[in-house]
Amino acid sequence: MSEQITWTASALAAQFGGTLRGEDRVVARLMPLEKAGAGDISFLSNPRLKNDALASHADVLIVHSNMADFLAQKPCLIISDDPYLYFARVARLFHPPKKAKSGIHPSAVVSSSANIAADCEIGAQVFIGDNVIIGSGSRVLAGCVIEDDCVLGRDCVLHSNVTVYHGCRLGDRVELHSGCVIGADGFGLAWDKQRNEWFKIVQTGAVVLGDDVEIGANSTVDRGAIEDTVVEIGAKIDNQVQIGHNGKVGAHVAIAGCAGIAGSTDIGAYSIIGGAAMIGGHLNIPPKTMIGAATSVSHSIKEAGHYASMYPLQTHKEWVRNAAYVRHLHEMNQKIKKLESLLLPGNESTALQE
Repeated sequence: MSEQITWTASALAAQFGGTLRGEDRVVARLMPLEKAGAGDISFLSNPRLKNDALASHADVLIVHSNMADFLAQKPCLIISDDPYLYFARVARLFHPPKKAKSGIHPSAVVSSSANIAADCEIGAQVFIGDNVIIGSGSRVLAGCVIEDDCVLGRDCVLHSNVTVYHGCRLGDRVELHSGCVIGADGFGLAWDKQRNEWFKIVQTGAVVLGDDVEIGANSTVDRGAIEDTVVEIGAKIDNQVQIGHNGKVGAHVAIAGCAGIAGSTDIGAYSIIGGAAMIGGHLNIPPKTMIGAATSVSHSIKEAGHYASMYPLQTHKEWVRNAAYVRHLHEMNQKIKKLESLLLPGNESTALQE
């Protein structure tokens, strides 16, 4: 059993900043407001939960300055401009990432031409192909496949059953969760009229992942047809996301689960893509754009902003009634134009003739 990690509130404030108010307390766990007790630290980032924070038994609360007076009776507060980010940093202290256990499991199959740093961890049933390079401190866990000519940087983590196809390159501290497939062929097909069938286009590019990229479980990034598919530094991709061939995901982009991005689309840096959003191919999304959940993007966006196209939730009966109106929008528009022309001086005769 690992030794329990404890911190004092004053030590946390010294490390991460913030203002300490009240008694200094020792904490060993980060817990939700309603479950926290003695020896626990919790946080309040949503003012709507202020009464939950007031009722919480946490020894230490991380709060914004605008909540400090409301919670003045609590034993210890750490006042921060961003309690949620502060919580994330504290959580990392209590749950530091695992270090590689240097060594190669006896059941792993590793090419003699692979260059693996001595302090890497290679798990059971792993396959590593020819000319693969894996940097210091990286962990390749059970059942992973790394095909020929791949390069992994330092301190990467490939969770169980990740597949990295040939020639792909990963930067430092890349984390791929279980079931990820990096570098499968893109969906490139040409229609052969004479044979009346699809002819597959050879996908000769690769995938390049920048430093600190994290990709969730069962997500896929396709290799390029000619050029590489690129995911830039610090991008975070959720579970079950599809990124098509020749695409580019900019630095520090966040993509939520089940989103799909077709080939040759460029997502600008610092953009946020909501869950189940569908983005067509050969499009450009400018930096710092937010695409709402379930939004369908069929054309390039010229100006950064917040875009959404889904209908709010409604009963089926309401949806059927509203859908009937949607089908007749063009006819309704024509009628409105005629009515407007009747109301405008000098247009009455034209409207009546129509």
